[in-house]
Amino acid sequence: MSSEGSPEAARPSNFIRDIIIADIAAGKNDGRVHTRFPPEPNGYLHIGHAKSICLNFGLASEFNGKCNLRFDDTNPSKEETEFVNSIMEDVRWLGFEWDALFYASDYFDQLYAWAVQLIKSGNAYVCDLTSDQVRATRGTTTEPGTASPYRDRTIEENLDLFGRMRAGEFPDGTRTLRTKIDMTSPNFNMRDPVMYRILHAHHHRTGDKWCIYPMYDYTHGESDSIEGITHSICTLEFEDHRPLYDWYVENLGIHHPQQIEFDRLNVSNTLLSKRKLLLLVQKGLVSGWDDPRMPTLSGLRRRGYTPEALRTFCANVGVSKTNGVIELGLLEHFLREDLNKRALRAMAILDPLKIVITNYPADLTEPMEAVNNPADESAGTRTVPFSQVIYIENDDFREVPPKKYYRLSPGTEVRLRYAYFITCQAVIKNEAGEIVEIHCTYDPASRGGNSPDGRKVKSTIHWVSAAHGVQIEARLYDQLLLETTGDETADSDFTSQLNPQSLVIPPNAIAEPSVATAAPGTKYQFERVGYFTVDPDSTPEKPVFNRTVQLRDTWAKIDKAQQP
Repeated sequence: MSSEGSPEAARPSNFIRDIIIADIAAGKNDGRVHTRFPPEPNGYLHIGHAKSICLNFGLASEFNGKCNLRFDDTNPSKEETEFVNSIMEDVRWLGFEWDALFYASDYFDQLYAWAVQLIKSGNAYVCDLTSDQVRATRGTTTEPGTASPYRDRTIEENLDLFGRMRAGEFPDGTRTLRTKIDMTSPNFNMRDPVMYRILHAHHHRTGDKWCIYPMYDYTHGESDSIEGITHSICTLEFEDHRPLYDWYVENLGIHHPQQIEFDRLNVSNTLLSKRKLLLLVQKGLVSGWDDPRMPTLSGLRRRGYTPEALRTFCANVGVSKTNGVIELGLLEHFLREDLNKRALRAMAILDPLKIVITNYPADLTEPMEAVNNPADESAGTRTVPFSQVIYIENDDFREVPPKKYYRLSPGTEVRLRYAYFITCQAVIKNEAGEIVEIHCTYDPASRGGNSPDGRKVKSTIHWVSAAHGVQIEARLYDQLLLETTGDETADSDFTSQLNPQSLVIPPNAIAEPSVATAAPGTKYQFERVGYFTVDPDSTPEKPVFNRTVQLRDTWAKIDKAQQP
């Protein structure tokens, strides 16, 4: 079960960790620690789930315990094997391995038997009210609910009706099994909650064996109990459900795990509603669940995020009892830190401007030695071809430079990365007055970017040889949302907040030839441009790169400014 992610999980103490330490000291559960990660397979995991994964698996690893992966597959109309497979892939990609794999559907027979037990003890009844009628009788925050007219059915009648529900005698929605608790409780979850509903739907694992399915609140605690879970760690929205969780396991007389709630991971400008993410996919507003703009783990993986960066991020945001929003910049900060250590360096031009070095031999190509990663000496070096005609970024030239502009302009000298000093001599324009190329001269004595006479050059710019560069597709991704959506359950048209510039593809991007045959997933820092990852769509004939994150790190500047 343990993984390379455990060091991050063992960072500064949090209140859940403190509870576990106290439980072990008291000998609770014989000192065992057993957690679980229980997603519903109705979509792909997103970054919000990463926090729960790291917390559950990390705590189990730290305390030499176990962590299960359990699929809460009690809603067959929305669940698919595709989602099951993607979840397993994502958990493993994050660096974790489960001790045991379970499905809530594994327990359907036992859950049914326990429901019969609750009927026999007078704690459950079959109700004929529709879902709308049940809601209407729930009451309000100031008024108690109204008891169902079917609440006092005899045990024998309830057993008969529940058996017939299972046998498929009744249509969907005509009857439910409800728990008989307290219609006057201030906690709505205790006002005779529904345990089972009729749903004639094919299940991805049990097929057509069942036409009644248990509700999550009924399934949750019992599944934890069956698996011997000691600490059932949930997000804060389940805090009001804890009394019901406790009620079920206590009234069934089974092992009682401890439910503990923590804050959800909410990230600014990031959509974390599965329902809305599904709509984006269904409406074709993204290319799929793994679209690099999506906050899904598969989307982040395709974009070039690393599991190490996500684990470090989750460890640093910590856990609390108060929901908040974490700035996206913090996640990007940890991503840059990790990519800086592992990404290969290369030179690429997104918006090319042609440079002709007039005094450089037209038939000469020189191999320039370049460092693959200055943060990792073991990455070695590579050679980059240099020739008379090169491309630089359009932004690296100004015919009329503004104040403090130190890059290339008429009469100025700049350093070409790993190559020579060049000086702009002429600006060539077409009939429309548009710049088509720049003529420069070079200093042969400055090979490698060093001047033998010690003269200072204020700017170093990157370049690509026109004769040797390869055309690439550079997919420049930005945040999918223009602003935070707020209430994820709201029915407002959130698509109006989609960023029209969330994907931009420059038409003429070019890169040094070393990147042409890189395998999908290979990570680069295109020097002075950003971090990029080779996309699965990439081929040697048409290399495709996803921009993972820009080089600018505003979070680091803010963090440094706040330090004493």
